[in-house]
Amino acid sequence: MRDFHLPGRSAVFATNGMCATSHPLAAQVALSILQDGGNAADAAMAGAVLLGIAEPQMCGIGGDCFVLVKPAGEERVLALNGSGRAPAALSAETLRAEGMKTIGTESVHSVTVPGAIDAFCRLSEDWGRLGLDRVLAPAIRYAREGVPVAPRVAFDWEDDAERLNPAGRRFYLHDGAAPMAGALFRAPEMALVLERIAAEGRSGFYGGEVAEDMVDSLRALGGTHTLDDFSATEATWGAPISGDYKEHRLYEHPPNGQGATAILMLNILKQFDLAALDPFGSARAHLEAEAAKLAYDARNRFLADADHMTRLDHLLSPATAERLAGLIDPRRAMPTPLPAAEAMHKDTIYITVVDRDRMAVSLIYSVFWGFGSGIASGKFGILMQNRGAGFNLQAGHPNEAAGGKRPMHTIIPAMLGQGGHITMPFGVMGGGYQPAGHARFVTNLLDFGLEPQAAMDGPRSFPSPAGLEVERGYSDKVRKELSDMGHKVVCPKVPLGGSQSIRIDHESGVLEGASDPRKDGIALGY
Repeated sequence: MRDFHLPGRSAVFATNGMCATSHPLAAQVALSILQDGGNAADAAMAGAVLLGIAEPQMCGIGGDCFVLVKPAGEERVLALNGSGRAPAALSAETLRAEGMKTIGTESVHSVTVPGAIDAFCRLSEDWGRLGLDRVLAPAIRYAREGVPVAPRVAFDWEDDAERLNPAGRRFYLHDGAAPMAGALFRAPEMALVLERIAAEGRSGFYGGEVAEDMVDSLRALGGTHTLDDFSATEATWGAPISGDYKEHRLYEHPPNGQGATAILMLNILKQFDLAALDPFGSARAHLEAEAAKLAYDARNRFLADADHMTRLDHLLSPATAERLAGLIDPRRAMPTPLPAAEAMHKDTIYITVVDRDRMAVSLIYSVFWGFGSGIASGKFGILMQNRGAGFNLQAGHPNEAAGGKRPMHTIIPAMLGQGGHITMPFGVMGGGYQPAGHARFVTNLLDFGLEPQAAMDGPRSFPSPAGLEVERGYSDKVRKELSDMGHKVVCPKVPLGGSQSIRIDHESGVLEGASDPRKDGIALGY
């Protein structure tokens, strides 16, 4: 239990249904969908689409999503890959010939075809109860009437505004400036697009005037995108990958997401007695940083589109983790990792919903960098993601850019299970930080016995090319100890990630929701 003398937030408890996400209005909309007879799939979609209006710098219909679903009355987990592919004509060889060593985050070649809308349509058709018209109605209303800009959203909006192209500035700035906290943001053109999707399904987005707007805007900037690329977009169902930790099972989305990195990192950390350490001391932060360096290096070598990846078993193998753990000196830092060839970001939203029948949905949704590529379509203002910046341009690399290929993806939804039950859908936003965030959250719960809200509230650290990013929540003593170990300690400009979770108590029937104070969000139940 938290110390009520100190600032903080309490967990949220309910029995009939719950949503946890990064914006209060999205949580309220999801909850209202549940109360109106929708299930967790309906509610998660309703909240997620609204987040594209409430947090447009983070996500939107020009982006991708990944979803884990636990069906009602079952304890299995399904994985829906809603990540789009590179246009068919994209060629790494051509880009190399033009002198590119990486795909720039504002390059038109970084724009992959958005996959989220097809995934939402597929999720609605296969597992939803209400239909797209009712699910999208709240977002359509808010797009027209306006959403008051939340404080953390305003902070990020101002930070990312310079990335917007002229069309983006027209749709997403107020008189050339980012809106301030409390200002109303309206997106009437987005309402028109959502109405078409509600009426026509995926064809309202991937065909007709909406698709033409996106393709024409991209081709005007030199993109190779075609209407055929958009019409061919298809979300795919599959099985999750998993790993064991402290008698629990962690379920992650398979590649092209980086969930395997989180499993590898936990497999490395289980070689050490974390529980004997101070949860917010230097020794734990050091071990976590070293494990992250090794796990992320493996990710950068092997992770790619599932159709092009051959070393997944290697990443998930306990033997791999044992060998890597043997490289860690508990008292001395390895060199700071080199920058990945793929661009790394920090802009994502996460939403999780559990309904009264105990369907659980874990959904993550993103345009990659702040405002994606910065390219908005000219007519409807659809922000195009820059996921293609996650490709590698090294010849022969599993993640080498190619037409029709999915890039290595950083966004990862998760679930925890124990004793044959799914016990907690959860997620950690923060781009490249996410696998480390998953590992920290799980070890906070299982090694240190923290409640979910406390596990989110605690300070975070993460090794980046700039050094070991250490949040201000750590003491000066810890910072000095880490520096003495050889870490270049830096304070990140923005806090590391965000997170949400819902714990399912199968014996009592009680749901426990938690939401990260680093964001504007909340957990709500009824």
